[in-house]
Amino acid sequence: MYATVQRIPRGRVATYGQIADLAGLGKMARQVGYALYGLPDHAAVPWHRVVNARGEISRRGVPGSESEQRLRLELEGVLFGARGRIPLPRFQWRAKRRSS
Repeated sequence: MYATVQRIPRGRVATYGQIADLAGLGKMARQVGYALYGLPDHAAVPWHRVVNARGEISRRGVPGSESEQRLRLELEGVLFGARGRIPLPRFQWRAKRRSS
């Protein structure tokens, strides 16, 4: 799952469900969220590029993490609409499954 997240290019986002599907985890989007939440601060996994299915940053238990995620995405050129949503048709990563 982490390897899948590492494939998301700068300036693109993926959804939790998309990562679960691409990583072969089926409909385990929530588990993707838990795994990303548990990453140490120094991890080389671009967790900030994963958003919910509405193109929104999901609330987290760590104060300020939503602001940090938004700032990281904006620095990569990802735009947010007036309602705080990322237009997925424009910014969602279109990945192909890797064959095993």
